[in-house]
Amino acid sequence: MSIEENLKKNNIKLPDPKDPVGAYVASKIIGKLLFISGQISIDEEGNLIKGKIGKDLDTNQGYEAAKRCGLAIISQVKKACDNDLSKVKSCIKLTGYVNSTDNFIDQPKVINGASEIITKIFDNKGLHTRAAISSNSLPLGVAVEVDAIFEIN
Repeated sequence: MSIEENLKKNNIKLPDPKDPVGAYVASKIIGKLLFISGQISIDEEGNLIKGKIGKDLDTNQGYEAAKRCGLAIISQVKKACDNDLSKVKSCIKLTGYVNSTDNFIDQPKVINGASEIITKIFDNKGLHTRAAISSNSLPLGVAVEVDAIFEIN
């Protein structure tokens, strides 16, 4: 099954890729590596998912915020690959940042939201290495930010 067929089968609608709001690019290709800049948590209506996990949001809400970051990553990948997700050979690495309280320890459970949606869409091509990092603050007060590295054909 193609990646596009997988999206349709799972009734997944990718968000529109967002343009950068700073002095950086959304994606960069170096050889066969595709780097995707950090994607922040934005809901289906385009609103920022804000708050601190462990205070304002629980682990499940953080998971859903990370899932939205994962979908935004895929949207950026699609744009960088001229709308052809079949160019993706594999997801190499995700780095997830969780805006969380000092005593919150379930960052990996939160970032699973991004990991699992990428694996669901790309199957074995989506298996990746990862870091899940706590942060005391993220841009615009968002709950989660995730960046990624892919290998492309």
